Amino acid sequence: MAALRRIEALREKLRTLGLRPAVAMAAHNPLSAKLVAEAAGFDAIWASGFELSASYAVPDASIISPSTHLEMTRAMGEVQSLPIIADLDTGFGNAVNLAYAIPKYEAAGVAAIVIEDKTFPKDSSLRVDGRQSLVSIPEFQGKITAAKNLGSMLVFARTEALIAGLGQAEALKRGLAYVEAGADAILIHSKQKTPDEILEFCRAWPNKVPLIIVPTSYPQLSFEEISTLTQGKVRLVICGNHSIRTITTALRRTFKQILQEGGIAGVESEIAPVRDVFNLQGDAGMKELEDKYLLK
Repeated sequence: MAALRRIEALREKLRTLGLRPAVAMAAHNPLSAKLVAEAAGFDAIWASGFELSASYAVPDASIISPSTHLEMTRAMGEVQSLPIIADLDTGFGNAVNLAYAIPKYEAAGVAAIVIEDKTFPKDSSLRVDGRQSLVSIPEFQGKITAAKNLGSMLVFARTEALIAGLGQAEALKRGLAYVEAGADAILIHSKQKTPDEILEFCRAWPNKVPLIIVPTSYPQLSFEEISTLTQGKVRLVICGNHSIRTITTALRRTFKQILQEGGIAGVESEIAPVRDVFNLQGDAGMKELEDKYLLK
């Protein structure tokens, strides 16, 4: 029942036209997911393949195993109540591979999956000179249909046509074909440093199915500006990698300061106190169990 509530909550966010789109923040483990929920303002958690790969210090190129991805995604859902949007990249292979994955992610309580129309193994969309080859439209439609037939999760179809340099016409053609196959939303992606390419696509989008963007490369727009400039067509914005990038900066700063100062005293006022970490770990809940069930 909790999983169905999360699915419906996310579906309602996509239906609602407000002052800004819904916003999903990236996470890569249960602690980062819990901190997203603690911020009390995000609408969903993006279980980011890029962030998970980075947390294992390997490229975002279908290297992390499906079982690792699944278990981390499940764990993120267990420690907080926001809907989880699972970044499944290409779906671990073809439509058959995806078909085997769908019931597992459904059982893990995932509210939505995102699959992209690149070939397997994928390459990061923002990688300089990356391999950005796409599968055929009918092949990707088969993946969408499999996902819709085999689960109740929302299915967000991501086209990499602009990333691959195929142009607006191809991006629109693919987006509309994916809607025809049953996609609940279309994620349109760009690596241009300005939002012009994305805004052009949004203005031309003729369908009522909502759009999703990941404005990593063009961060200039506020959420309200995105809603205004796209006439409300963009209903979800994904902050795609901000957790792992923040952690990388913070760890480097703290490690450098400790080495420069020759001790840990100087960083104490700048890092979370141990009691804060205990709270995030659910220490109070464990204390209740100890008081109730352990012999004294």
